[in-house]
Amino acid sequence: MILDKLEGIKEKYQKISQEINSPEVMGDMKRYIQLNREYKEMTPIIAAAEKYRIALANLQEAKELLANEKDEEMREMAKLEVEELEPSIAQMEDDIKLMLIPADPQDAKNAILEIRGGTGGDEAAIFAGDLLRMYLKFCERKGWKAEITSQNEGAAGGFKEVVAKISGEGVYGVLKYESGVHRVQRVPQTETQGRIHTSASSVAVLPEAEEFDIELKTDDIRKDTFCASGPGGQCVNTTYSAIRLTHIPTGIVVQCQDQKSQLKNYDKALAELRTRIYNLEYQKYLDEISSKRKTMVSTGDRSAKIRTYNYPQGRVTDHRIGYTMYNLQAFMDGDIQEVIDKLQFAENAERLQAASEE
Repeated sequence: MILDKLEGIKEKYQKISQEINSPEVMGDMKRYIQLNREYKEMTPIIAAAEKYRIALANLQEAKELLANEKDEEMREMAKLEVEELEPSIAQMEDDIKLMLIPADPQDAKNAILEIRGGTGGDEAAIFAGDLLRMYLKFCERKGWKAEITSQNEGAAGGFKEVVAKISGEGVYGVLKYESGVHRVQRVPQTETQGRIHTSASSVAVLPEAEEFDIELKTDDIRKDTFCASGPGGQCVNTTYSAIRLTHIPTGIVVQCQDQKSQLKNYDKALAELRTRIYNLEYQKYLDEISSKRKTMVSTGDRSAKIRTYNYPQGRVTDHRIGYTMYNLQAFMDGDIQEVIDKLQFAENAERLQAASEE
């Protein structure tokens, strides 16, 4: 069964390889990018399939040797090889089954990260700033590039709202697990009685739309310019370099003020606008997944409370998988890969279960 599927994939892979180099495809940039992406995604499956085929052939050879060989030493070697290969092949099959389940095509994309202070006033804004720092530290560890495109600072520090673009290898596929409400329990800086408060900030992670994903008509966009606020020096704050774009059909508004150049801010704002419009459709896909799955590990339900950060106990709890860690300080310093690995593992188990029930 698996071998039949792998043979079909191999044929498709070879066909795509030929198509990519054809003049008509090279002349159609959208088609060329799509085929290149497919080819790249299929390459690991082809490599795993070849390894699997070799292991099966070696197992068959070892079993034949065990059945027909008279020499005891050779039989013992064949027996050891069978004992080693059988569990290895079983693991390969599980890995290949997982690879054969269609991945979310957005996973390879860059992401727009949006953090908003929620309930809790000044403390929620301060916590939003803490979360931003956590993600920026995580991006450093991953070798990703992070650019803050828009920010609205809180009165006591942190941010009422901050938006950043994160660029790198497979960014959205990792950060998508962070969408949702993050709750903090601690004594706020603004608290004089030493009482523990509970506040919350929301995180939204959107896959960045590429130029070919959506077509924007200039007639549908209203452009406004204004003076940027916040840090950046006299030049930023006194020239009309900040850009606000409104997409008239959907009412979506984005702004960018991080560059001194109005043109650069316009390009960044346009990219974010494209992403937000694209995500209206993408959210329908996420809603469809969430209706089929139980744990909603990465369905983008941004109203769900996904994690609690308890400072007095030094504890972080992810509610989706019931996992608790007592390494809060390291976690807030960007050491969040462990919980993301566990969330990915839980989602993969869900996907395998769903595939076996189809």
